[in-house]
Amino acid sequence: MSDVTIYHNPRCSKSRQTLELLRDKGVELLVVEYLKTPPSPAELTAILGKLGLGPRDIRRAKEAAEAGIPADLDGEALIVALSANPSAIERPIVVKGDRARVGRPPESVLDLL
Repeated sequence: MSDVTIYHNPRCSKSRQTLELLRDKGVELLVVEYLKTPPSPAELTAILGKLGLGPRDIRRAKEAAEAGIPADLDGEALIVALSANPSAIERPIVVKGDRARVGRPPESVLDLL
């Protein structure tokens, strides 16, 4: 089993580029299409801990607004809202062990390898 996971949206060019970059480097990874299988609030909290970020840091403003997530929502309430509306989560997110990176730009995930 792989120790690298990518939370991937196949419709997103940056997500596709990050996935291709990792595969080109020979990385064996688990691909989670997070729009089909969203992370639970507990999983999202763990991912945020590995990223060293808060929930507002991974909130996509336009998608959050379209989902009806209030702009001033934060903390646990925002984590729950993002889990329920995964399109509002920044993408892609790559996790390896106790560290994670947002793949924007795609090369930002390389320090996990």
